[in-house]
Amino acid sequence: MTESDAEIVRRSMRSDAKAFGELFWRHNGAVHAYLARRAGRDVADDLVAEVWLRAFRNRLKFDLHYPDARPWLYGIARNVLNSHWRQLTKTPQLEPAAISDPWPDLEKHLDENERRAALLKALDSLTVDEREVLLLVAWEQLSAAAIALMLDIPASTVRNRLHRARVCMRSGLGADFKVWDREKEN
Repeated sequence: MTESDAEIVRRSMRSDAKAFGELFWRHNGAVHAYLARRAGRDVADDLVAEVWLRAFRNRLKFDLHYPDARPWLYGIARNVLNSHWRQLTKTPQLEPAAISDPWPDLEKHLDENERRAALLKALDSLTVDEREVLLLVAWEQLSAAAIALMLDIPASTVRNRLHRARVCMRSGLGADFKVWDREKEN
């Protein structure tokens, strides 16, 4: 049986600080992808190290009741991004600078110009909070419970934002655009 993230963090807190490297190898790709989809690959390359440094320094604050560390790591990554954007003294872009499409076959089904314009228009019609929750489901494939943990808000608030975002996306894109309905159940 594979060791849970909580067990790895517990080992790193007790006597084996090098164990934290296992967490890095397990989740660095996902953390980097999270950052790249929101700020571009070059910025993500710079920020991912800060995420891991903060995670290591704050590993004592990790709630060992949660077996998966991704929501915790995404929360740290979100804070690192917010710090980065504050340092730039400008607001974050409404769309990622460089989209790393997690579903390459989706692109060939879209009429490039019309669908992309409709997608951006529909995403732009969402509030910042609705867009964030929707993208965490679509890109990071997180559950409502994991997003609630990451954002430190009730799961019911996440589900409400997600519902409003999906309704808006369906009205802007048509009911046949199902990618926004993907959500893990755990």
